Amino acid sequence: MKFVVVLLSLLSMGHSAPLTNNCDTLMKLISINTEEMLGKWLYIGGSSDIPGSRSLAHLLTSAWLNITRTSQSNVLNLFQTQRIYGKCSSWKYDVKFENSTMLIEAPFYLREVYLDSGCSTCLLAYEEIISGRDTFTSLLLFSKSQSVSPEVEDTLKKQAECLKMPSPIMIEPNYEICPDNISPTEGISALNFLLEAKMGHRVAKLLDVFFDLFIN
Repeated sequence: MKFVVVLLSLLSMGHSAPLTNNCDTLMKLISINTEEMLGKWLYIGGSSDIPGSRSLAHLLTSAWLNITRTSQSNVLNLFQTQRIYGKCSSWKYDVKFENSTMLIEAPFYLREVYLDSGCSTCLLAYEEIISGRDTFTSLLLFSKSQSVSPEVEDTLKKQAECLKMPSPIMIEPNYEICPDNISPTEGISALNFLLEAKMGHRVAKLLDVFFDLFIN
């Protein structure tokens, strides 16, 4: 319920902004089944207010997910690989998936729903993450191909505006993806470590500002 209230409040803020686009239409949730979630998804770009996320996004040159079934009908396995500053690493973790919603309930809370991207081979995820007293949001675009049309990128930017999020940072096209034979670490623990690093959040936010100023 808290997630719904947060999303609706963000949408109402979007209505008050001088946007020529209809935020109700841009932010409409879509239904997606397990079969549609499966397979390899290449990261195209996105926006997040997690401290340090924008710094990492500027250093990120490729990322992809491979989503597979598990023995449980409502649990999916995610194998995630990313290249940051030229170095590849991988995470692996399980998530709940039902009613068009992905969930991680511990040690932090993550709820992911899906928006219309205007692209039939894309997956646009909107996430709410709660860690302790902190709440973060992310808007992440994935595709079956390494690039999307300018129209899809433009729609993503408008959706970020509706949500009052920073402008999305896009991956450069024609990048080299990491191989799939990298030994993964346990992903949820790695994510939780980043979220709980309270002492580093202030420094991370400063780095985000620095990267946005001098790299954009």
